[in-house]
Amino acid sequence: MSKIFHKVLIANRGEIAVRIIRSCREMGILTAAVYSDADRTAPHVLMADEAYHIGASPARESYLVGERIIETALGCKAEAIHPGYGFLAENGVFAESVEAAGITFIGPPASAIRSMGSKTEARRIMSEAGVPVVPGDRSGVSDPESAHASAERIGYPVLIKAAFGGGGKGMRVVWKPEDLSSAFDAARRESLSAFGSDEVYLERFIEGPRHIEFQVLADMHGNCIHLYERECSIQRRHQKVIEEAPSPAAGLNAELRERMGQAAVAATRACGYVNAGTVEFLFDPTYNSFYFLEMNTRLQVEHPVTEMVTGLDLVREQILIAMGEPLQIRQEEVEHHGHSIECRLYAEDAANGFLPDAGVVKNLTRPNGPWVRVDSGVDMGNEVGVYYDPLVAKLIVWGPDRDAAIDRMHRALGEYKVVGFITNIPFNRWVMEHPRFRSGDFDTRFIDQEFDAGKLNTGDSDVELAVVVAAALWEQKNRSVPSIDSATSSDNGRINNWKRVGRARSMR
Repeated sequence: MSKIFHKVLIANRGEIAVRIIRSCREMGILTAAVYSDADRTAPHVLMADEAYHIGASPARESYLVGERIIETALGCKAEAIHPGYGFLAENGVFAESVEAAGITFIGPPASAIRSMGSKTEARRIMSEAGVPVVPGDRSGVSDPESAHASAERIGYPVLIKAAFGGGGKGMRVVWKPEDLSSAFDAARRESLSAFGSDEVYLERFIEGPRHIEFQVLADMHGNCIHLYERECSIQRRHQKVIEEAPSPAAGLNAELRERMGQAAVAATRACGYVNAGTVEFLFDPTYNSFYFLEMNTRLQVEHPVTEMVTGLDLVREQILIAMGEPLQIRQEEVEHHGHSIECRLYAEDAANGFLPDAGVVKNLTRPNGPWVRVDSGVDMGNEVGVYYDPLVAKLIVWGPDRDAAIDRMHRALGEYKVVGFITNIPFNRWVMEHPRFRSGDFDTRFIDQEFDAGKLNTGDSDVELAVVVAAALWEQKNRSVPSIDSATSSDNGRINNWKRVGRARSMR
């Protein structure tokens, strides 16, 4: 029998919390937000039906305190917790604790999170399931001697990778034997600092790959499908910054796309996965071959491009699966139309090594128009500070073909104005203008090979910028941002925002 969710607690912040609230609202489900000191007036707090303070600004004292989040969910009588992405989303202990407390975790089983959280264990599972993996170790390497032996067996160049983690941390490319020991020690130190484990392993370094991932959905009834691919090769320091669907990679024809999709489904089944997930591959365009990279056991930052080309609401699908509903769409019914691109807008200085910036949003103009979507958790008067990821928003567009989508993104970026800190908007416009990007002939080395910070056009002229700043100063002088007390009424740490009139609708 399917469950009914009347209220979902969102164990996250920023744009993903706002994104989840919107889907819940369309489904007639009440939402409870959580917030730290830094997020008292954040959009997700003001938008949710209820909001609860869970701690100080540092994530380790708020958004990473699983026990406090579970206590809050029990206290507000939420039947389910949606973790979003980041923070506790891929924490097997947290998922297990949520279920033990009698609350539904809107995500995969803890066992799948654990097995896919270890890259060495994931490689073993995928190899046994017949999913192609990059040649390399099937277990961690603990000392330089073993690392040298492994590298000789694999063949140089090799890539040292953290067994637990991602985002480029604990990762080193080694081109020759004399550099291995120092790189090995550095990778272990960085892995321990970032992920609490110094376990690393070695695999063959593939030069010039494309990073292509497949969105998957699996329910509790044995149904599993893929929603085709996303191209994620525009990266800086192994971190994605621009994504699109479908991939423009040459050689990725219908037959190869189908084989990769089948491999993604096989990978999903092999680890007993349920809910929405992403299977990531390295694609070698030279030989039209692909290799399993990892599986992300959560909703991805870039999920909107898949929504734009398939017409599916992935958060809604996640919730329905967690309720126990079977998938309502079969693989042969999945269609993708047109082309979608997402740019991640960060508070960072691309001309200065992509260093993060911080400040208060003094003026903000978002783009609009046909097929333009902005997912944001930052509004006028909000501060983008030092405690969390400097993501300001995600700008997503759709077009009938890739050229139209690129043109639309370029136009929308030109309309996006943020005053208060430096953003990477000029960088994103530079990518849209670059002939190599427009041709579709690029790989994960694109930024390293093509980006010249000295030639970056920062966009607005001095006169235009002066007008925007003057408008911001006038606005700041004549309009105050409401405090949390004036915007809401507080009662024992609970914030009651605008109340929903109707009861949550029953879900079929």
